[in-house]
Amino acid sequence: MKTSVYGSSGYVGSNFCKNLLKKNKQYTEIEKGIYKSASEEIVYFISTNSNYNIFSDPHLDINTNLNYLISVLDSNKDTCKTFNFISSWFVYGDTDLPATTDSYCKPTGFYSITKKCAEDLLISYCKTFNIDYRIIRLSNVYGKIDKKASKKKNALHFLINKLVQNIDIDLYDNGNVIRDYMHIEDVTEAISLIIEKGEKNKIYNVGSGSPSKIFDIINNAKSFLKSSSNIRPVEIPDFHKIVQVKDMYLDISELKKLGFNQKIDIKSGIEKLCMELKKA
Repeated sequence: MKTSVYGSSGYVGSNFCKNLLKKNKQYTEIEKGIYKSASEEIVYFISTNSNYNIFSDPHLDINTNLNYLISVLDSNKDTCKTFNFISSWFVYGDTDLPATTDSYCKPTGFYSITKKCAEDLLISYCKTFNIDYRIIRLSNVYGKIDKKASKKKNALHFLINKLVQNIDIDLYDNGNVIRDYMHIEDVTEAISLIIEKGEKNKIYNVGSGSPSKIFDIINNAKSFLKSSSNIRPVEIPDFHKIVQVKDMYLDISELKKLGFNQKIDIKSGIEKLCMELKKA
């Protein structure tokens, strides 16, 4: 079945399309500003990616994550069979770990709140117009070079690139923060598997399922690169405390039931990224 991909120019969306191409699967990239799908199956990546938009444009998260989504849904309510919505671990907020798809969600930032609201709106809309859906919550994604990486987006990539250049880096709380990282190749493979075999009208977590401490990742990368960068602990900004949680990793039992096996562990994935950044 042909798939229509919204948000194919983004980091995850573009790599997902490469994954489909590698598998010789038909898909259509839907350009920005076009709401109507070219097929009955939709994969939707369109989203903001930072809680910091509140300082530059407080309407951006609402317009992008909610209004645009509703326009796409409304344009396809009579033709769409399955809507696969790519969400984020950010919707969980401060919750019990590992976060399961049944965990209570308490998001706090504008990005996080609108992503959870988007999930709820999607479920209600799909039930109203008899559309099947899947919600896929991604962990932290890393791997391929991301030219738009910053300390607000794909921060791990941003920090490792500084190590490559032997630039000193700052770590909140000295890196004593836990995250769930998955390589982009495994992420796109997991998304494809869920779309192919996953139950409809269900939420899935996509991640490694294992907690990784930021300090350990950065220290290992520094050693691998033989970087002269200094790692400096800095105090967590007040706004960061409002919109972020200290620790997060995901329960991926439902993903494993589909037969998913992670191919790239965090150590080899980081070393691979280090080598790519050195060549860039």
